[in-house]
Amino acid sequence: MEVTSLSEARIYVGTYAEYNDGSIKGKWFDLSDFSDKDEFYKACAEFHADEEDPEYMFQDWENIPDELIGESWLSENFFDIRDAMDDLSEDEQKAFLVWCNHGSHDLSTEDAHDLISSFRDHYNGQYKDEKDFAYEIIEELYDLPEFAKTYFDYEKFARDLFMGDYWFEDSFVFWAS
Repeated sequence: MEVTSLSEARIYVGTYAEYNDGSIKGKWFDLSDFSDKDEFYKACAEFHADEEDPEYMFQDWENIPDELIGESWLSENFFDIRDAMDDLSEDEQKAFLVWCNHGSHDLSTEDAHDLISSFRDHYNGQYKDEKDFAYEIIEELYDLPEFAKTYFDYEKFARDLFMGDYWFEDSFVFWAS
C-alpha cells in the first residue's frame, strides 16, 4: 500500500450487520478530524446510531500502513504515530515508513517518539542513487583536489559504502547500524 501521509488517513466505516444484510452503508471518516481513538469511535457510534451495538467494519482505508489497521480494528498507536510524524517533512514521512518496514519496527506497539528519534539518527537524506550519495560523502569528508576527483571511481566507492555502513531504498539513504 502506498502511504502518502498519515495526516491524510481516511477510513470507510460500515458495520458487519449492514454488510450481512447486503448493504455497504457507511461513511468515509478523515482521521485528521479526531485527536484520539475514543473521539473517532464516538463519531462512528453517532453515524451508526441506528444499531444497538454496532460492530464496525473498516471496508476500505487510505494512507494507513497495514500494521496499524485491519478490517475490524485500528491500532491504539495510530494517533500517537500520526502526531509524532507531524514534525517530519512529507519526504521524511515517506522515508520514515520505508525505514520502519526495512528495520522491522512495529508501528503498532513501539513508542512513537522513540521511533522518530531513532529514525532521525539513521536517516541520511534523499538521493538520486547510491552514486549520488557517494559524491556527497567525498565532498564532505575528503579534501581531494579537483584533478583527483576526475579519476576517482565513485561507483566502486558507493558499492563499498552500501555493503555495510548504509542502505538505500526508494531514494532514501540510512545508516545500517
